[in-house]
Amino acid sequence: MTNIKTLFKFKSVIELLDYFKDEKTCIAFYEQIRWNGSPVCPHCGSTKTPYRTNRGFRCSEKLCTKKFTVKVGTIFEQSHLPLRTWFAAFYLITAHKKGISSLQLGRDLNICQKTAWFLLHRIRETLKAESPVMLRNSVEVDETYIGGVEGNKHANKRTAPLYESTTAKERKDLKKEGVIDEIRWDKIAVLGLVERDGKVVAKRIPDTKAATIIPIIEKHVEKGSTMLTDEFYVYGQLELKGYFHKSIQHNLKIYVQGQTHTNTIENFWSVLKRGLYGVYHYTSKKHLDRYLDEFCARYNSRDLTGAERFEKFLHQAENRLSWKELVA
Repeated sequence: MTNIKTLFKFKSVIELLDYFKDEKTCIAFYEQIRWNGSPVCPHCGSTKTPYRTNRGFRCSEKLCTKKFTVKVGTIFEQSHLPLRTWFAAFYLITAHKKGISSLQLGRDLNICQKTAWFLLHRIRETLKAESPVMLRNSVEVDETYIGGVEGNKHANKRTAPLYESTTAKERKDLKKEGVIDEIRWDKIAVLGLVERDGKVVAKRIPDTKAATIIPIIEKHVEKGSTMLTDEFYVYGQLELKGYFHKSIQHNLKIYVQGQTHTNTIENFWSVLKRGLYGVYHYTSKKHLDRYLDEFCARYNSRDLTGAERFEKFLHQAENRLSWKELVA
């Protein structure tokens, strides 16, 4: 993990808020984070030293001369919330292993739930990987499903057509045969790839067919890597694609054979689902991708301190999500 030089070391949200007492301190800190002491015009990209104004800067290029602050072009632009509140939210969402709900964040920061929900989604947008994460060496692959169990739903809310027309034993046999899309009709499939002692990638997928899964693996895993999977038949094609392949027979109650297992990605699924079901309780299909980005970002920065993680994600705060885009 690359070492990050922190501008301000803190160990708790109390120390964070003690330091960022006013907007002036927050702005000075973010100017150092974003520009490293050399302001860049967000309108024309000029690095020529701008004029300092009462509220920020004015571009010194004759063809531009526009005014700007450090917030322009970031998620903080046009926000009525002070940076102090934003910084506290950044820390809380990245420090809590299973996330924090908008209701809880609203209570903690004394803002309404709707504002906290919008704020959280804007932060999640910045947590996206800036470039495709590449995995190598030993990589575990597995798929999971997000959503409620059909048997626990009211009859009028069950959507799987096979549920009402088959017995429990027949559904179990169909599952063994690989007929799972119909049984999990209303669930969302998610593919996960994790490098041993490394990073994780989680992607929502429309189905679990080879034509969907294999291209994602080829995009994120270097050729020649060892792929560790369960017995799902799709992964049998990996050796034809230039990978070494080892599988573990979960259907035979075998979960570990030497170094062959998928326990690392199963642990990630455990944290993900405890967060989605235990903290957020409900996640719509529309916004699931951002939640996956959130959990992947926390996992991939697990070796950093709270201060290092805070500054790392502030560097990525130029991915701006508008309210219209969020609710469209």
